[in-house]
Amino acid sequence: MESENGANYTYMGRDFSDLSINGDSTAFSDCNSDRSGEFQTASSESRRLVLACAAENSDELIRQLVLDLESCSIEEQKQAVMEIRLLAKNKPENRLKIAKAGALKPLISLVSSSDLQLQENGVTAILNLSLCDENKEHIAAAGAIKPLVRALRTGTWTAKENAACALLRLSQLEENKIAIGRSGAIPLLVALLETSGLRGKKDASTALYLLCSVKENKIKAIQAGIMKPLVELMADFGSNMVDKSAYVLSLLVSVPDARAALVDEGGIPVLVEIIEVGSQRQKEIAVAILLQICEDSVSYRSMVAREGAIPPLVALSQSGTNRAKQKAETLIELLRQPRSGNVAARASEVSV
Repeated sequence: MESENGANYTYMGRDFSDLSINGDSTAFSDCNSDRSGEFQTASSESRRLVLACAAENSDELIRQLVLDLESCSIEEQKQAVMEIRLLAKNKPENRLKIAKAGALKPLISLVSSSDLQLQENGVTAILNLSLCDENKEHIAAAGAIKPLVRALRTGTWTAKENAACALLRLSQLEENKIAIGRSGAIPLLVALLETSGLRGKKDASTALYLLCSVKENKIKAIQAGIMKPLVELMADFGSNMVDKSAYVLSLLVSVPDARAALVDEGGIPVLVEIIEVGSQRQKEIAVAILLQICEDSVSYRSMVAREGAIPPLVALSQSGTNRAKQKAETLIELLRQPRSGNVAARASEVSV
């Protein structure tokens, strides 16, 4: 897995402090990987690109490559898009130069190509350009969202994962979230969450986390069957996805249908197990989710109590973080007095 050089930025579009997790955003690591690998090329072309990447001024080469993107020769297009992808990957300052040189529209056109290699490299070039925050608005305005969603549906695995990462970057802008949701991205991201490798799951979960700050997108995610993969990933402590899945779930459970789906998919035993054996952060988010579920439902309180939640909650109330202790104590009272309106009222005052 390759890391983009020099890609330093604040990643999350939403502060984890909203979830009372002490501002720790490491549950979602930076989306900064170009997963297409280095391309095979003739030695003279390779030398040209290496020199261009090392040169102080690559403006002339960039202008020529942008012209080549619209060439009548598919081979010239392939070479140009691969070189632009690497220029944007290896020299962060080139990302803005490439966008300003007029590359966005022809690159987006290539993202819609029926040639899978062109599509993959077009998607990856757009991803690399999106690592420049100044480019994100321009990429969306140039019409990238629908072609990226199409690549998410029809592309190679690399194209799908890089399209998810590019959509993730665009979803950091609040004004793009509804457009991305309405483009059909959410069911495809849910599918990626179920079927891809770890990096694809990570990018899909983070994109869904950002998108599901909007209620309309929460409903779309629930309808797309997101609860099943979230519960499965939370149950698998070896997946490295427990935290990420739990954070996405914490956004969704504000919707009644999500709470019902969580119960139907066996989520309550999984959350109780997290409180028993998870990390401190995992325990805190799990108790926050259970508190949301139990606030207004006597039947859910009974289910949680029957799963044996009270002993680990008592332990958490004694040894957890201050916020975890507060939530655990309130949840214990709810479980012990499930019909107490006063306790339910107090629970609603605890932030989740």
